[in-house]
Amino acid sequence: MYSRTLYAGWGDMDFNSHMANTAYINKCGDVRLRFFAENGFPIEEFMRLKIGPITMRDELDYFKEVGLMQEITISMALAGLSTDGSRWLVRNELLRAGKACARVQSAGGWLDLAIRKLVIPPQDLLAAIMKLDRTEDFGVLSSSVKSDGA
Repeated sequence: MYSRTLYAGWGDMDFNSHMANTAYINKCGDVRLRFFAENGFPIEEFMRLKIGPITMRDELDYFKEVGLMQEITISMALAGLSTDGSRWLVRNELLRAGKACARVQSAGGWLDLAIRKLVIPPQDLLAAIMKLDRTEDFGVLSSSVKSDGA
């Protein structure tokens, strides 16, 4: 299972002295980008290819608070993928001291930065995302790429 350990920083806190809702989503985005970088797709490679991961929906469930400078471990697994790789569903589990504190599920695809449309990823990028462990409820998604007649 792919995971990384991060900390809840000063800028992650809200008025109630715990991690803000947007901070959970941002931390999961950081883990996602680390995964891609560690698997041959640092930001510079995405820029060269003129594509990027785009999130179309995030769902966030809270279980326990996370306070300032607390260590969190964030895992990342594949919960769904279209057969052409154009759409993905990623689930992040956030643990503090070994106990579940939140779950973020993000649905996304690949945006062509020039034409601003969803595209099928290059084969090596699809191979990278296929390295992720799959969730028990993994499902096949429909493609995001529209045919020319649509």
